[in-house]
Amino acid sequence: MAIDTSNTEPISIIPGDTVKWARRFSDYPPSAGWALSYELLNAMHRYEIHASADGDSFRVVVAAQTTQAYAPGSYDWRARVTNADEVYTVATGRLTIAPSFGAAGDVRSHARRTLDAIEAVLEGRATSATAEYEINGRRLKYIPLNELHEMRTRYQREVAAEEGKSGTRGASGRVMVRFGA
Repeated sequence: MAIDTSNTEPISIIPGDTVKWARRFSDYPPSAGWALSYELLNAMHRYEIHASADGDSFRVVVAAQTTQAYAPGSYDWRARVTNADEVYTVATGRLTIAPSFGAAGDVRSHARRTLDAIEAVLEGRATSATAEYEINGRRLKYIPLNELHEMRTRYQREVAAEEGKSGTRGASGRVMVRFGA
């Protein structure tokens, strides 16, 4: 079964998957000498993708082997057409590259790793060999208990927001209500 080619840029890419889409810019057809390229950019990485001509449209195919090397994260992208000395940005957007299941390492966010470390100390799961955790240059062993609880609450909120669980619910998932006179 063939995968349909989308007429819009993807909102996410899974490393190791082939990605295809087609775009048409009536003011910049390939038959008039225009070329289309994409740039994906975040603070750490930059990737270029080149489209091929397909009649008066552009066809983009990113091979599975190419996407396998993409680093996970959020990326801004821009589409640019060029013809000789003329260059125009014709579209922009944002996409996410998911973590690869084949990649080794911790793919948790900073907030999740920090929350897990704080909770390990608070719940007494840390052994004497791993009784110290360093977070932003501070050692949890030396942070007073009340400050640890405050940090945990802050990171619970941050993790909940990352996971799309923010809103009217608190970090614990309970609905917070206040009645007044």
